Amino acid sequence: MKIGFIGLGNMGTPMAQNLIKAGYHLQVYNRTISKADELDQSAITKCKTPAEAATDVEFVVTMLSEDEILKEAVSGEHGLLHTLPKGGVHISMSTISPETSQLLAGLHHLAGSHYIAAPVFGRPEAAAAKKLFVCTSGNTEAKERARPILEALGQSVTDFGGDVGGANVLKVAGNFMIIGAMEMMAEAFTLAEKNGLNRTDVANFFGATIFNAPIFHNYGKLIANKQYEPVGFKARLGLKDARLAVKLSQTSETPMPLATLAHNRLLTAVAKGGGDRDWVEAFGKGVTDDAGI
Repeated sequence: MKIGFIGLGNMGTPMAQNLIKAGYHLQVYNRTISKADELDQSAITKCKTPAEAATDVEFVVTMLSEDEILKEAVSGEHGLLHTLPKGGVHISMSTISPETSQLLAGLHHLAGSHYIAAPVFGRPEAAAAKKLFVCTSGNTEAKERARPILEALGQSVTDFGGDVGGANVLKVAGNFMIIGAMEMMAEAFTLAEKNGLNRTDVANFFGATIFNAPIFHNYGKLIANKQYEPVGFKARLGLKDARLAVKLSQTSETPMPLATLAHNRLLTAVAKGGGDRDWVEAFGKGVTDDAGI
């Protein structure tokens, strides 16, 4: 089956590889098209525009980093909305605002196509291992039609209702929990280190006992070991996610003081030139620098 795929970043590339392994032929578009060289060339068609990637397909997947970039890929001069066939389904897997999903869903409705939100939880290594957690919202029929594609990308697919922005709210909330946990771990491990304990031993203890969960295993290990490479998720994208959380808290009148703190931590890292470094470093190194170690 032929599907469109737009966005070959750190997450998009391993996701595209898993779709190829599942037997799909991909019409791929990326602003830097040389990224497509990492894929099986016999299983892809390189496209020059999002519109070309969405031509004559039933489904098109987007994995783009910013709301405005996604909007342009959908409704711009060469956007996929111009060519996605009637009844086609746009599977948006980006971390974006619920407002953007609602806007794009409306545009698709007018064009006779469907839009569903399907953001994912997991770093690039989880994407490569097909271990992503996929969350969906939007039109029920479109979600069911898209399910085989989503199941080829992750270990579970969980639905959050017919309001197309629902999964985006969940994703913003989940990413806030991750950055909150990173700040907490960075402070705790640094406190332990400054008081004579081995921070890795401390992380291992908590990860095996009262904080025995994937976030504390995976991010805890990186923070404890001060392991900030390879870059899995850039700090500037983390800042975008923190900004989404702060904005959503303001529009819904939900006080979130920790979100503001985490936003400032990431903003500091970006302001100091670390925008393309891993967001783990923004918290881990940010806290140790503040502590003078």
